[in-house]
Amino acid sequence: MKLMKLTLTALFAVLIATGAFAMDMQPGKGVTVQPARATWNTGFFQEALVRKGLETLGYTVKKPRDLSNPIFYKSVTLGDVDYWTNGWFPMHDAQLPKNFDQKARKIGFVAKAGGMQGYLVSKRDADKYGIKSLDDFKRPEVMKAFDSNGDGKADLTACPPGWGCEKVIAHHMKVYGLDDYINPVKASYEAGMAAALGEYKSGKPVFFYTWTPNWTVFKFKPGKDVVWINVPEIKPTEAQAANADRMTVSGVEGAVSDPLKAGFVVSDIRAVANKQFLEKNPAAARFLELFTLPLADISAQNTRMNQGEKSDKDIEKHAEEWIANNKATWDGWLQAAREAAK
Repeated sequence: MKLMKLTLTALFAVLIATGAFAMDMQPGKGVTVQPARATWNTGFFQEALVRKGLETLGYTVKKPRDLSNPIFYKSVTLGDVDYWTNGWFPMHDAQLPKNFDQKARKIGFVAKAGGMQGYLVSKRDADKYGIKSLDDFKRPEVMKAFDSNGDGKADLTACPPGWGCEKVIAHHMKVYGLDDYINPVKASYEAGMAAALGEYKSGKPVFFYTWTPNWTVFKFKPGKDVVWINVPEIKPTEAQAANADRMTVSGVEGAVSDPLKAGFVVSDIRAVANKQFLEKNPAAARFLELFTLPLADISAQNTRMNQGEKSDKDIEKHAEEWIANNKATWDGWLQAAREAAK
């Protein structure tokens, strides 16, 4: 009888310990999370990965809301959404609401110094017309060659309204006196780049804005198919001024010069989250703090999307494959997140 009592006591102890261990394994159990993601699909991969991480930690993660930058930053300060992984800084600093620092914060680095941006031109045409900078588009023969809609201006595949790059491109058109020479096309970026790829393959000139990581620099090989060109001189926006030194970049493959006057600040891609959410959920905060991706992995996934694997189901599959191929790193992030919740 005494032996049975001891056995039952030991069994209860094991059950209690097992329950405690399960809670440690899923510190987010019972908490529902509302993420957001950007309107550019090249940022969907990291959202899927972070969602899977939080779900493994026990959180119930809702379907992400696709939001433009200004709407997201306002929403995260209001607590309407909890986080996203698509912050580009310092480029997005100008879009933050005044109370941002009181209500939200940037956390971790999805890709430190990963966000390079600039203008590219088909190499065969850059060589033919001697194009080195945006100023060359003031020449009549260059404007004519790159005018695809017959309005007399060179057509630039640019950024849709609401993206941070849209404002920088508008600034460039103004400060370099390019409004009468270049027409920034602001329709769907994905559709615009698909059209540009078709035009390039048919032998026509192409002129577009892009960023890294992105499928575009896989489809258009810098140095072979296209070249990065300069802005005439560095003239930062008010938001860029504090980081003007990051607007000139050395060692850029396929650039017409070294260094390259890109005209855009090389940005850090970061997660942004509501402060109250982070304080109440240390496991989620720690996971966001540690989560990072190699640029090559993001670009490789973006290329798969461009080749047709772009449904939500496809992106889920890409995320699962990445986790399987990086299990030690992934498990380390999860363990650190669980420890942060103890």
